[in-house]
Amino acid sequence: MTDTSFVALACGLIIGLGAIGACIGIALMGGKYLEASARQPELMNTLQTKMFLLAGLIDAAFLIGVGIAMLFAFASPFTPMVVGG
Repeated sequence: MTDTSFVALACGLIIGLGAIGACIGIALMGGKYLEASARQPELMNTLQTKMFLLAGLIDAAFLIGVGIAMLFAFASPFTPMVVGG
């Protein structure tokens, strides 16, 4: 296998594992939000605000991973530079 194929595998792992982690994190947080709002309905508005803020931060972490994977895919620092021709 070449260096380029390892970069492609790494990009796939970064995006795939990041997506799985973000989905699991948002699902757990949504479940806990429903439990908390069922126990104390008077706190539903403040909990909803905090839940959406945290959902945005979880998605931001995933999108940073996608950005790093795109950097590796299109401007890979691991492949040697070809100078001249």
